Amino acid sequence: MFFFDYSYFLFLLILIPFMALSAWASAKVNSTYAKYDKVPNHSNMTGYDTAVRLLRKNGVHDITVNRVSGRLTDHYNPAKKQVNLSQSTFGSASVASVAVAAHEIGHVMQKKKGYIPYKVRTALVPAVNIGSRLALPLILIGMLLDIFLFAATGSMAGQIVMYVGIGLYSLSTLFMLVTLPVEFNASRRAKKMLASEGILTSEELESASKVLSAAAMTYVASMLISLVYFLRMLFVVLMSTRRRQ
Repeated sequence: MFFFDYSYFLFLLILIPFMALSAWASAKVNSTYAKYDKVPNHSNMTGYDTAVRLLRKNGVHDITVNRVSGRLTDHYNPAKKQVNLSQSTFGSASVASVAVAAHEIGHVMQKKKGYIPYKVRTALVPAVNIGSRLALPLILIGMLLDIFLFAATGSMAGQIVMYVGIGLYSLSTLFMLVTLPVEFNASRRAKKMLASEGILTSEELESASKVLSAAAMTYVASMLISLVYFLRMLFVVLMSTRRRQ
């Protein structure tokens, strides 16, 4: 019992700062976007204009650019060949909107160029979707089986089920880890394209970089929280195994 109580205390001790980091990152990206969404870019290009121009300039003609509801809900859907820009990005000619739109085109270029981390992340999506639904139920079922079956028959089935659940949950952590280079790379591509096309001035590029950097911090925070939850679950299962031994 001591190990479980101690691990829970340690878990909270680590999780709370990471949750605070996540809240700060979310507030930072919103405040940074709001600040530079009020700054018009010198070329007077909207998010939509930017996305279309960068696609055509890079020889991409089979991707549509659409408007979706919400704020900062921008995303690239490779399955439907769509770049979806939020209402706050699509028709705005601000520095922030252009930066976000170019970031999504960065993802399009990753797919076109065969960027390895992007391919790995895409390949993980189906497994992560399944694992995120099954991981916790399997861990709980494994614990119940371990309590009843081990006591009655000495069976290790419960522990096997728990480790399967841990393995499935680890996919989510791996997905978040792979997401980091994907997002940072998309931002680098975005800034390079905006500079080469002259859509933003050097001063505006510095402002765009602040928007993209703030957005990247949300992925860092999410990865850290996912890692802490994974380590907590793994520790509980390992302590259960140690108790049996």
